[in-house]
Amino acid sequence: APGEAIAAPSGAFERDPQESSTTDEELGRAGSRGGTTPDYGEQRLPQALIIGVKKGGTRALLEAIRAHPDVRAVGTEPHFFDRNYEKGLEWYRNVMPKTLEGQITMEKTPSYFVTNEAPRRIHSMAKDTKLIVVVRNPVTRAISDYTQTLSKKPEIPTFEVLAFKNRTLGLIDASWSAIRIGIYALHLENWLQYFPLSQILFVSGERLITDPAGEMAKVQDFLGLRRMVTEKHFYFNKTKGFPCLKKPEDSSAPRCLGKSKGRTHPKIDPDVIHRLRKFYKPFNVMFYQMTGQDFQWEQEESDK
Repeated sequence: APGEAIAAPSGAFERDPQESSTTDEELGRAGSRGGTTPDYGEQRLPQALIIGVKKGGTRALLEAIRAHPDVRAVGTEPHFFDRNYEKGLEWYRNVMPKTLEGQITMEKTPSYFVTNEAPRRIHSMAKDTKLIVVVRNPVTRAISDYTQTLSKKPEIPTFEVLAFKNRTLGLIDASWSAIRIGIYALHLENWLQYFPLSQILFVSGERLITDPAGEMAKVQDFLGLRRMVTEKHFYFNKTKGFPCLKKPEDSSAPRCLGKSKGRTHPKIDPDVIHRLRKFYKPFNVMFYQMTGQDFQWEQEESDK
């Protein structure tokens, strides 16, 4: 289908309905409700977008940045630049929350990063749009992606079966979306034809867990915001294994992401993990060179 950069084999990888398939009605409500801000201001097209990646930590990032008083964001994923583009910019604007002068409008749809047409379409909306990509070790990202699908379709083949074209020869099936999404260098090339690197911020999904305040400081600087989301906003939840958000002035319990986040991953054959690491390594190195950032995914592996 147009706007779908990745062919998923045998229907194994449809997008997570809970995370993405949002009805027009829900979007309408999301836009008009506009969170806690009173119903005034106006609906504007977003100046910043979280464009990827699926299972990287985009929901956590969105929830954290929404704690900033100068940010208004759509809670649901509009999928405008991949699935709803023909509905036009006016439809898109109507999905947005109302903002006051000086506030930033944002949305997140992680599938944009792997959609061929998205960079051109976003560029034609506004060439100065700021883009945020949350990236995570592609091996753990692929397993997380598979785990999400497995929770909805317990009958799908094992990760090992889907990951290989030929297990004996160790040929990885790069057409499987769970693997293909993690070839970040490949997708980034497409974006760099339309946007300078200075307009793209790469957030580490790992550091969003280990040092959420540090990553959020970079995000706020990038968006030109005062640093108001700080360590006071985060509380580490030992059961979940990642930080939860709290409002510093509010003594109520911290808000954690739903039960669909932090699922236990199935046990994957160590040989398969080893082969996947080898497969991704050259692409990771290329990605580090393109972005000028070393995400240390290789180091992380050798520590284990």
